[in-house]
Amino acid sequence: MKELLTAVRESRTHEVPALLVRMDQGERRAALVELKALRKEMRGWHWEKQRKIAKALMVAGAGCHTGAAGCATWIGGRDLSGWHRSPVPLILAALADREPDWLADVAHRLAARPATAEATYELISGLVKKAQCPVPTTEGFVRGWADALTAGQWRQRRRKPLVEVLRADPYAAVLLPRLFEVPELPPQMLWTDYPEDPCQWGSTLAALPAEGLLDRSVLVDGCVTRLLRGGSSSELRFFLTVLRALGLTEQEEAERIPDWIGMAADGPSTVAGHAQGVLTRLDGRGALSVRALADVSVSVLFRTEKKLVRSQLVLLGKVLRRDPSAADTLLPVVAGAFEHEDIDVQERALKLVGRYLSAVGAPVREELARSATLLGPAHRTMVAELFGGPAAGPSGTAEYEELLPPVPVLRLLGPPPATLPELVEDVVVLTRSTASDVTVFERALDGLVRHARLDRTALTDALREALAGEWWLDGEPRARTERDLRSEKRIGLVVAALLGRVSARVVQEERASWTGTGTCVHAALEGILRARLWEAADAVLTGDVPFLLAVPTWHTGSLDPAVLVERLRTYQRLGVRPGEADFAQALLRVRRGGSQEAAAAAAQLGTAEGDRLAAWLRADEPIAPVYRFDLESRARQGQTVVRSHRPLMATRERPFIQDEFPRSFHWLGRQQIPARGTCYHWGDHPEQWTAALPEDAETLAAWLLPAIADGTIDELRGHVRPLTLLAELDSPAGEAVHLSLAYGLGSRDPEDRLSAVDALLMLAARGQLDAGRLGEHVAGLLGHGLIKPSRLADSVRTAAATGAYRTTLPVMTAVLPGLLAHEKAPRGMSDLLSVTADCVEHCGTAGAGPIPGLAETATRGGTSQLVRQAKRLADAWERSAELA
Repeated sequence: MKELLTAVRESRTHEVPALLVRMDQGERRAALVELKALRKEMRGWHWEKQRKIAKALMVAGAGCHTGAAGCATWIGGRDLSGWHRSPVPLILAALADREPDWLADVAHRLAARPATAEATYELISGLVKKAQCPVPTTEGFVRGWADALTAGQWRQRRRKPLVEVLRADPYAAVLLPRLFEVPELPPQMLWTDYPEDPCQWGSTLAALPAEGLLDRSVLVDGCVTRLLRGGSSSELRFFLTVLRALGLTEQEEAERIPDWIGMAADGPSTVAGHAQGVLTRLDGRGALSVRALADVSVSVLFRTEKKLVRSQLVLLGKVLRRDPSAADTLLPVVAGAFEHEDIDVQERALKLVGRYLSAVGAPVREELARSATLLGPAHRTMVAELFGGPAAGPSGTAEYEELLPPVPVLRLLGPPPATLPELVEDVVVLTRSTASDVTVFERALDGLVRHARLDRTALTDALREALAGEWWLDGEPRARTERDLRSEKRIGLVVAALLGRVSARVVQEERASWTGTGTCVHAALEGILRARLWEAADAVLTGDVPFLLAVPTWHTGSLDPAVLVERLRTYQRLGVRPGEADFAQALLRVRRGGSQEAAAAAAQLGTAEGDRLAAWLRADEPIAPVYRFDLESRARQGQTVVRSHRPLMATRERPFIQDEFPRSFHWLGRQQIPARGTCYHWGDHPEQWTAALPEDAETLAAWLLPAIADGTIDELRGHVRPLTLLAELDSPAGEAVHLSLAYGLGSRDPEDRLSAVDALLMLAARGQLDAGRLGEHVAGLLGHGLIKPSRLADSVRTAAATGAYRTTLPVMTAVLPGLLAHEKAPRGMSDLLSVTADCVEHCGTAGAGPIPGLAETATRGGTSQLVRQAKRLADAWERSAELA
């Protein structure tokens, strides 16, 4: 036994199986006790030392276990298997003396472990072969099998066709059908760059029925089921490729009509388009009933993809032309397209209704007339001709009412955690979650300071127990923990100091150091946060501070000046000196407007901090003045030098910040001029940024603008997350906020555009939106080619569709003249004209003058969407002017 333990400690893994052979059951049980103790001891070591013995420890423990359940649990342990590739031959050698049933039990137990089944596929496969037992069919094992086949192909110098590999594989017959049942396939299976490559899965699966390796019905049903179920775009593309390669027969298509209907109704665009094509073929063969066509059309006509909707209207037109008696069933379905956002779709649907209106009975005609009231003014003439009178609908006159979201209400921050369990719960959530809830963070940080002063022993005992397993509590040398925590920006830093994992000396060194380094606002605000954390770490160690001054009053991060005065008064009474970073952050958060009474009360305190607060409140100035700055740059593309123009904002120097604030805050007071280059902080938590400067939305927007602009121009995702937070701040929105919003409206990602629309509507609800200014900024970005008209059209259409037509119209009237002046209309121009026409038809022009260039575009020849939408807008503008 001692030889085995020595071999394990010295990492002599290859000697372990031979040593196990010489041990009887009793010796193995005794050794297992020692191995478990060594494993527990190992968890407190540094990871480099753990990695050295983990492989030997895994082999030895597997060989010493006498029960299959214990052996599988030991092999699947993440602390043993996470450092290296599993030593499969050595484990199999260590288990060579076990009975087949025992080996089969271990194999199936390992396969049933979702966390490790895929990673231990090779070992499970070896155990199955030794035991001659049925192969496991769990998700992890199936994924591991497919992944191993793919990896094996790429390791060969001369690759065999995958069909040959599957023909020779003993598991293929059992596991191939399971590929269609696992929730997620290995990414290597989904490669479809070279569909004719015989080593790729897509083409191989389609060829399996001909090879006799898989029943065709299983393959067809599997693909259809996966497409119907949905999933990632790559998986759906993979199964759709396989399905098309199979070339379904007429009978196979007819047997699955409900599946095609489901895909067309709810599937992603590519899947829905394929299903729609199948349904069209089925209709041409007479295999699709009128009722089934009506059912699927209800859903398809409700979709946003115009191509799918138009194709469905074409199909409905073919059926009605062939069988006019179906009009009673199909025309009410067609009328559902009257609610579509695209006016061309509405017009197509209305013409189709008009073409077969004479074939319907009176009840259906009345239903269609009611549906026609949903159409806008552009179609009222046609509606009147069809139904014998003007259709009721919105008139764009005085009865119009703008619909905006409710004005954001400031929510009071709750009191600090009153009880120890409540505080510990908040700390655990903040420590183990990647989310960033500023209100929870501020309450918990304040709670740590308060409870450390009241009963530090009880607090440390409770936290040590609740946070067991955290990396800075795992027994690693304190010097290493201190080094790793120097860049920490989470509450764990304070807790680590409280629990003795950071010395008081290091805390003092970090408090004295300058944390506000960096060249961007993200690094500056991160430095401020770290300065506050190290200061709080010192407070919990000394127990001198009763509470923190900078804890916000409201959820946005703002601080009531009267509350801050009272906190300073309490500090004065207790003889406590405020922390520099804590007080500086409190100044940045305190409400400045209309706070003269609080300023007088602060001055009466007779302390240095009271005088600084009074001066800060009376000055009522932004943290840094903002001004326009256009960034010009040049880049070589081949033999051509391309100049680019990027509107941004800069800030002037604020000497007061550098004179009166700690060094960590000095970046905020320096002149900041944007430069080329994207910083790496764009994926961080913007809630912390806005909570640090809740009273200076305009200045903060100017500093964040380079990252927002780069994100839009470089087509990144998630870069506009600060916009809604900036819009929610109870702070004036100036040019920087509006320019940031203009960039956001042109984002590539639909979710980012939706966030920008939310910010626009929130500013409008607060009365802070200058629509004309926003339109000018958008026009400028379009003029420099920094955003695309089609993406802008989607944003403004979404904003208008919420009921904010009057808010959206001034933006569009500022945008359109520059685009209409182009000799060749940019892509998406007709969509912008359509949205503008929607606005005018709903809310009128509010006395605005004509749009330059609109009349010339409307009078062009042809029937293009550009000309049709321009004419529609011109007509709506003229009607509104006449009503006014």
